[in-house]
Amino acid sequence: MEPQALKSNIVLILDYGSQYTHLITRRIRSLSIFSLCISGTSSLKTITELNPSVIILSGGPHSVHSPDAPSFPDGFVDYVEKNGVFVLGICYGLQLIVQKLGGKVAIGEKQEYGRMVIEVVKGSGELFSGKIVGDKQVVWMSHGDEAVSLPEGFEVVARSEQGAVAAVENHHRRFYGLQYHPEVTHSPKGMETLRHFLLDICGVEAGWKMEDVLEEEIKVIRGMVGTQDHVICALSGGVDSTVAATLVYKAIGERLHCVFVDNGLLRYKEQERVMETFEKDLHLPVTCVDASVQFLSELKGVTDPEKKRKIIGKEFISVFDAFAHDLEQKLGKKPTYLVQGTLYPDVIESCPPPGSGKTHSHTIKSHHNVGGLTKDMKLKLIEPLKLLFKDEVRELGKILDVPVSFLKRHPFPGPGLAVRIPGDVNQGNALDILRQVDEIFIQAIKDAGIYDQIWQAFAVFLPVKTTGVQGDQRTHSNAVALRAVTSQDGMTADWYYFEHKFLDDVSRKICNSVRGVNRVCLDITSKPPSTIEWE
Repeated sequence: MEPQALKSNIVLILDYGSQYTHLITRRIRSLSIFSLCISGTSSLKTITELNPSVIILSGGPHSVHSPDAPSFPDGFVDYVEKNGVFVLGICYGLQLIVQKLGGKVAIGEKQEYGRMVIEVVKGSGELFSGKIVGDKQVVWMSHGDEAVSLPEGFEVVARSEQGAVAAVENHHRRFYGLQYHPEVTHSPKGMETLRHFLLDICGVEAGWKMEDVLEEEIKVIRGMVGTQDHVICALSGGVDSTVAATLVYKAIGERLHCVFVDNGLLRYKEQERVMETFEKDLHLPVTCVDASVQFLSELKGVTDPEKKRKIIGKEFISVFDAFAHDLEQKLGKKPTYLVQGTLYPDVIESCPPPGSGKTHSHTIKSHHNVGGLTKDMKLKLIEPLKLLFKDEVRELGKILDVPVSFLKRHPFPGPGLAVRIPGDVNQGNALDILRQVDEIFIQAIKDAGIYDQIWQAFAVFLPVKTTGVQGDQRTHSNAVALRAVTSQDGMTADWYYFEHKFLDDVSRKICNSVRGVNRVCLDITSKPPSTIEWE
């Protein structure tokens, strides 16, 4: 039997810190192929246990010449060659292959950033099979170093207009490399290249689908949770926790006990609306715990956003532990698991990049579902969605017959309005003002029929006061900001282009309806450089 026949159908991505690494994962999954991203400095044991058929080495901000440059583990080359694993290096990944296999990488005479044109220089190569010498395409480059001497057996199959190596391959050893980023939309034919590499060169089967995820997760949950074990699920009323709860309920039935926590940081009338929907649409047994006083008192005077997230995470676990204790008295048996709707972007953003002196891309923020959990938490975690992106979760929800109204809800952060009030959440009547402004903004979006066009929309309370004129009198009141973005998975986002009349109407309504607000600003920043939430 050929080595490849023994491989799993996983395409494994080793992340070396590129801002585009998550896009590789998304693009491959869009081909109905399961892909997984792990740290580029993971151990050989971790890699071999995943048993991939293809490994992709991502780009990154490092130079292979740096003493602390991240690399694949010792024994990696022997492993992939003995087991018939295909390897594709992208940008930094290409340079890593060249250097580690005996070639030479040097600082480029001319650095290449942004849109560049590459030209096929070897028509018989596998990466550009079907292309002829001289064929050109636009790609997205981002590199200062370049390969100047290739390892034995490697061939250059494409070069940039400046003459730099753009693509290499050694099909006998199953090593390939692209100096550009095929995963970004700025490389128009990039997906065509990725599809050809995975399906035609590597022979990966494109058969991964959400039904498989559902079946596998149910199997995993049933294998993890004993037949007599009870599980608590933290419901927020959002897409993630709702789908997670429905999935776990399908796996273990009545041994799932859902709890909805009002932490005092919810949107306008959120508790009433969410509880009504849980009972009418989902038919899940949900207990509502009002812990608003507990949360807000712990947050009093706290201004650092990371501290706020950690405190909120800690208090959530405290509430869950107390709920578990009460449940134990009622059942005569202690619950042992806690379900959370953690998603893949949460995991990625909560991890630190290779070469950063930490352990994985720089920590952007700690999500309360991930980085905010206390080390002494008494409940074990079940995170059935932690390898999925938001759009995949919505697809899974459809299969589980979760109401469309839930699946279409915009994302709402676990820390709630705390990350939409820079500084102390207890300052003045910031929470009440923010709730009113947010309600007006979201309702206006729904009335305009554009809610489903937007990934996420919300208001932000700004910790500044500005001068205004209202009712012929001078005012010194609060300013608020409105934010709306479009996105596919939350990892990158563009700000939404509202019509001027819409903005004018919303601004007037906010200033006329919400006491204490005399200025409305619009956030027109994409991600990157900003995150979607303000904190």
